[in-house]
Amino acid sequence: MTTSILIVDDQPELLEMLELTLHTAGYSVLRATDGQEALNILGTEPVDMIIADIAMPRLNGYQLYERVRTNAAWVMVPFMFLTARALDSDVRYGKELGADDYLVKPVQPEDLLAAVRGRLRRRQEMVMVGASVRQVNVAQRLTVGAVEIDTGQHRVWLAGQEVLVSAREFALLECLARQPNHVVPPQQLLRVTHGLETDAQEAGSLLRPLVRSLRRKLGYAVGEMGCIENVRGVGYRLSPSPVLPSEADDE
Repeated sequence: MTTSILIVDDQPELLEMLELTLHTAGYSVLRATDGQEALNILGTEPVDMIIADIAMPRLNGYQLYERVRTNAAWVMVPFMFLTARALDSDVRYGKELGADDYLVKPVQPEDLLAAVRGRLRRRQEMVMVGASVRQVNVAQRLTVGAVEIDTGQHRVWLAGQEVLVSAREFALLECLARQPNHVVPPQQLLRVTHGLETDAQEAGSLLRPLVRSLRRKLGYAVGEMGCIENVRGVGYRLSPSPVLPSEADDE
């Protein structure tokens, strides 16, 4: 079955160039001129990867990414930004969101194809690993304090109330729950959540937005670590006894 890639950009000439490059490499290509059109396509067509610009009308690339990552049907689809925004702050922000890659225009065709092949290969590896884990741990439940996780159904509860989390948030919480009260280094967590290898500093910067989002979804206010404790310079741990708000220090 041909791999299908959705390209999203409001510049017709760039869409044509990208389509030609990808089609020549053997990929099936779908085109959208903004984020809203992309969502319409995702609702009707199977897509194996998304390559999107950031500055677009109606729904920009950041907004499209957020919509994709909160939909269970699309959450594992690799998402790559291809944009003219080349400032370091833009690149960091794109990576901190959790995008699988961030390429700056203009991009050489060979560089684009290398990034596409790498992300698709990584996705397939994660799918295979996930399938083997599910075969071993079907319907296994993990309980740490008030947090309960069903690894077979990918569901989370806090004090009996179900919490809706993204795939990466679930992966982070499950990794911590398998080692309760044990501090897990950021590099190990990033391998689980993003499939990336990097140093501790970059791993920490990529994890922080994910940890903040997960804490908010678990009901903790800004400034509260709750049950996901940060041990400075070491990593994170899931505690059965959440830190009191007055003792919290959000990271």
